[in-house]
Amino acid sequence: MSALYTTEALSTGDGRNGEVRSVDGVLDELLAVPKEMGGPGGDRTNPEQLFAAGYAACFHNGLRLIAGGQGVRLGATTVRSEVNLLALDTGGFTLAVSLTAHLPGLEQSTADQLVKATHEVCPYSNATRGNIEVTLKATV
Repeated sequence: MSALYTTEALSTGDGRNGEVRSVDGVLDELLAVPKEMGGPGGDRTNPEQLFAAGYAACFHNGLRLIAGGQGVRLGATTVRSEVNLLALDTGGFTLAVSLTAHLPGLEQSTADQLVKATHEVCPYSNATRGNIEVTLKATV
């Protein structure tokens, strides 16, 4: 298997209260532990927000590609990704994701089929499958 694209990012500082940036400098974000987890929160992002944004964008692109391949015309669509950080009984942590694709103008059955098909090809879905809980929902 050959890579179609490779990127690198660097975390500096104090992890969740540090900075992340891509080696090309396009992404450069200050991080803060959310208030809900005892941190300062504020106007800084966190790893879960970055993961949610990446998953939503990737899934949305896949959804549009799948729909186009099936001859389904899409209007203004959105994908919302909710990421939950969960504490495990063993002392570690895990994630759970809920993806909601809004596909106005489609029949519910078509929207459901497109979301299910996208989940089979999306790189984020493939990376998380069997590792974390991912729930899917389509709205029209």
